[in-house]
Amino acid sequence: MNLQALMARIDEMLGWIPTWFIGLSLIAGAIPLALFVYRLAKWLLNRAFGTRIPLLSVFIERTAGPARLALCLAAVALVLPLAPLDDTIRVPLMRLFVVAFIALIGWISIRIVDMSAARYLQNFRDVTENFIARKHVTQVRVFKRVTDTIIVVITVSTALMTFDSVRQYGVSLFASAGAAGIIVGLAARPLLSNLIAGLQIAITQPIRIEDAVIIENEWGWVEDIAATYVVIRLWDWRRMVVPLSYFIEKPFQNWTRDTASLIGVIALHVDYRADVPRIRRWLEEAVKQSKLWDGAVVNLQVIDADQRTIELRALVSARNAPQSWDLRCEMREKLVAFIRDEMPEALPRERAILIPSADDADFLRPVARSEKTRASARS
Repeated sequence: MNLQALMARIDEMLGWIPTWFIGLSLIAGAIPLALFVYRLAKWLLNRAFGTRIPLLSVFIERTAGPARLALCLAAVALVLPLAPLDDTIRVPLMRLFVVAFIALIGWISIRIVDMSAARYLQNFRDVTENFIARKHVTQVRVFKRVTDTIIVVITVSTALMTFDSVRQYGVSLFASAGAAGIIVGLAARPLLSNLIAGLQIAITQPIRIEDAVIIENEWGWVEDIAATYVVIRLWDWRRMVVPLSYFIEKPFQNWTRDTASLIGVIALHVDYRADVPRIRRWLEEAVKQSKLWDGAVVNLQVIDADQRTIELRALVSARNAPQSWDLRCEMREKLVAFIRDEMPEALPRERAILIPSADDADFLRPVARSEKTRASARS
């Protein structure tokens, strides 16, 4: 029995059911069947190769969504020509099928970009002290997100162009130079400027992932660079979200642009009687005993003097910004303790010279004579 005879037999048996209902039921039944085929194929592949090829299991999980959609579209493509539907229903379904197919291509393209980026970044996992890793991670993340955005825009635009009314409206909108075009251009300017800034940051790299920066008087680390914004992880665990264009248009401080090592400054006011060379020798010995010091810089200088005290500036270096902060706090605390316990004469103090006035001199003169008289009497 050929296919036409089978369809005629089915039509004879189910003649009382509307043809459009039969057609839609066939299409609706093809989708669960396609999902069942996907689950069966996934189970067979994992059972046969999952233990021997772990990468295959990861690939199946990453492509689960596009694979399901592809099988569903394939099933609908096989059933749709056989479904007894008139043109009023078949044409919208065909158009919906084309839109879904375009979305599938865009989805697959995004998955390919994401999987390629993830595979490439597996070689750069440690980004704390590795500048090359931070460079590649920043570039790949920015390019990936910009590429994903472009793919989404192209996919949506292609899908909309399949509808005649939308295509004509789009052509007339872009062809016109009226107020609508100006409004759309102004509305899209922040998005486009941030996308272009993202490409500039990926190429020139004024910031990278895990760079220590000071922005808007806040200190933190670059946690994430998205397609249009940057997430700064502040020192107290808050998150600051900054547009990408900010890092192109405004100044900011990057403490780890070329190297993570930093020099910390400790300022201290002491008395003029302080033994500065002794304090310098003690600081050098104390820094050498600290695990936070990187062995590069330690220095103590007198940088200022006023009518009361002299100002000492100690310089100590560390491997990165957090260790620099901790080393500064540690050395400041130890310096204060050393001066207090070992050199109390160096503590800041107030000095004053008391000069008696004329009234005080007249009052004190008789007292002085009486004291002299009593002293001579005793002698």
